[in-house]
Amino acid sequence: MALTLPGIALDKTMLSWYRKLPQPDKMVLVTYIWIDGSGENLRSKTKTLDKEPQKPEDCPVWNFDGSSTGQAEGSNSDVFLYPAALFRDPFRMGRNKLLLCECYKYNKTPADTNRRKSCKEIMEKKEVQEAHPWFGIEQEYTLLDRDYHPFGWPKNGYPGPQDKPSHGTVISAKLWVRILLTPGIRLLVIITMRYVPNVTGAEGPYYCGVGADKVYGRDIVEAHYRACMFAGVQISGTNAEVMPAQWEFQVGPCEGIQMADQLWMGRFLLQRVAEDFGIVVTFDPKPMSGDWNGAGAHCNFSTAPMREKGGLAVIERAIERLAKTHVQHIAAYDPNKGKDNERRLTGQHETSSIGQFSAGVANRGASVRIPRQVGEDGFGYLEDRRPSSNCDPYRVTEIIVRTVILDETD
Repeated sequence: MALTLPGIALDKTMLSWYRKLPQPDKMVLVTYIWIDGSGENLRSKTKTLDKEPQKPEDCPVWNFDGSSTGQAEGSNSDVFLYPAALFRDPFRMGRNKLLLCECYKYNKTPADTNRRKSCKEIMEKKEVQEAHPWFGIEQEYTLLDRDYHPFGWPKNGYPGPQDKPSHGTVISAKLWVRILLTPGIRLLVIITMRYVPNVTGAEGPYYCGVGADKVYGRDIVEAHYRACMFAGVQISGTNAEVMPAQWEFQVGPCEGIQMADQLWMGRFLLQRVAEDFGIVVTFDPKPMSGDWNGAGAHCNFSTAPMREKGGLAVIERAIERLAKTHVQHIAAYDPNKGKDNERRLTGQHETSSIGQFSAGVANRGASVRIPRQVGEDGFGYLEDRRPSSNCDPYRVTEIIVRTVILDETD
């Protein structure tokens, strides 16, 4: 498959030859992965080990130039990588591994964007472990061309609207100019406008859609799904979202610290897969302004008492605690203390208003939703719909546990 991008021309089939070269038995490639100074982007580099690691602790502490990732000054740039979670490598395969790491400064204190350390400490508290907190996060994202226009969208127009009947909607317009030389007329310009109608003729055609006129980039989604399963990420589903070129994958249920570890690795795999296809992934919570859905990372949460008979009362008490700490949660639910979510949580496009807490059964316009089945069964889980798509799941899961289980209000 030839890949042609602005300034780039790569023949991906060439790599297959080199992948066939045998890998020595005493050499294992481990890709160290970490969160950079932005708090939302990932970095990686590879180290050769002389034997296959079976657990994170089998991998040595490494370091990198933090001045190039927004995590240190150039005069004191070393930042340390502490192994945290180990996965199989679906790209190099074999005995090779992917290693999620924590970042520590030169003085061995956590880097500013290392939220994993405090999250793990909270998850290891006795009262938290006894509650057995389960999480499942619905990670939304948008696929973009290298020009940062949504993948599959017309370059000179827009696809049909996401939530209105679209009979006769123009999805693209192209202009042809023909110059004719005729006797007595030096130039005659004929302009022909061609309109390509949207033939869906249905409300909300993109959500869970099927067909080349409704979903864009399914090959990436399928490849990512398989990569997650191979790596050991607990991916539980995927679907096309309301805005065309927007998708979602779900990870969980996971208990405690595993939720954030799994989601960060799922994000890495998605971006790495999309890289092979020459497509950009954005986790921006509002990639397209106007009448288009934003992107979130809805967090489904439960404790053991919530999952037992009569658990609905426990869920309702949890929602009361979440209501009292709404401001603190909004500040923790995106990397910029709520500024990113301001563009998304408008009260429209299946979101609540950022300045007001709300809850309801089966209400996708609420801050926290109780699924219809949970309301009928009387036990189950709640869905916090406020986290943005670019949130740090370590912060999200930690503050939910602090609020609901530990009853902290600060």
